[in-house]
Amino acid sequence: MKAKILALLRERGNYVSGQELCEKFGVSRTAVWKAVGQLKKEGYRIEAVQNRGYRLIQEKELYGQHELESRMHTRWAGHPVIFYDRLDSTNLQAKLDAEKGAGQGTLIVADMQSAGRGRRGRSWVSPPGTNIYFTLILKPQIPPDKASMLTPVMGLAVAEGIRETCGLETMIKWPNDIVVHGKKVCGMLAEMSVERDFIHYVVIGVGINTGRQTFPEDISATAACLEEECKAPIPRAELTANVMKAFEKHYERFVEDGDLSGLKELYNRYLVNRNREVRVLDPGGEYRGTARGVNELGELLVEREDGTVREVYAGEVSVRGIYGYV
Repeated sequence: MKAKILALLRERGNYVSGQELCEKFGVSRTAVWKAVGQLKKEGYRIEAVQNRGYRLIQEKELYGQHELESRMHTRWAGHPVIFYDRLDSTNLQAKLDAEKGAGQGTLIVADMQSAGRGRRGRSWVSPPGTNIYFTLILKPQIPPDKASMLTPVMGLAVAEGIRETCGLETMIKWPNDIVVHGKKVCGMLAEMSVERDFIHYVVIGVGINTGRQTFPEDISATAACLEEECKAPIPRAELTANVMKAFEKHYERFVEDGDLSGLKELYNRYLVNRNREVRVLDPGGEYRGTARGVNELGELLVEREDGTVREVYAGEVSVRGIYGYV
């Protein structure tokens, strides 16, 4: 109920009577009073005036369970939210929860990670009070060989969520790095549990660099944070909710189509590599070509100098720009 009260006070932007809150949520005045008191203890400034009601005084955003819940305007993606001040890894926690029966749409969020991971076993720097770290649990009724397409779906959602929240021209570096002004602001890692032709669950972990920070030397030239690019503080809960809203929409289109055919055109509009020369770092030998977009399977189409087009699968290779990261 606290999240619902918070959402209503934020939406109104003015006083809401205690009586209206009681009637809307079917609780007593004492229950409303207690809920408001608990929100105040969490740091929210809520003004109470006799005969007028309660009013939320907007200040800097608080990041936690009730703030996230109050901003979720989706049917299933991001429900429930489970927030932690600290975790080893949101992906690890999500897998544990999925094994215990957590349903599709469960969102594991942490303020910091002590053992965050990226692709190919790389560590993910995860300081507290700075960035967004979350993992979404999915239980799709699709063949296991189609699960890799869920990562581009999340990539689209993150790109759109950042644009809606910050107004930045966010792009995607194939397959799933989110870039702003040519630098990476987000990475993601998908993992799944599968048995023969059945997917038990898929978890997609996302890390978004939101606050100002100093990056390790090995990534300082290619990494960026949204606050510096946007020149303003980033509301983490609002951004997370906007990503969930976009993901729910795109995921349902993906499930309906059975592939990325309905999202391919939109994804290609976000693709920073499109029509650019790229280096394909294939274990079988590096080669160059021009990226022409993705197909309905999410594979990158690379046109070589002889006019042939190769379909590049994300799990096997890396792609870099000829003169730099993108």
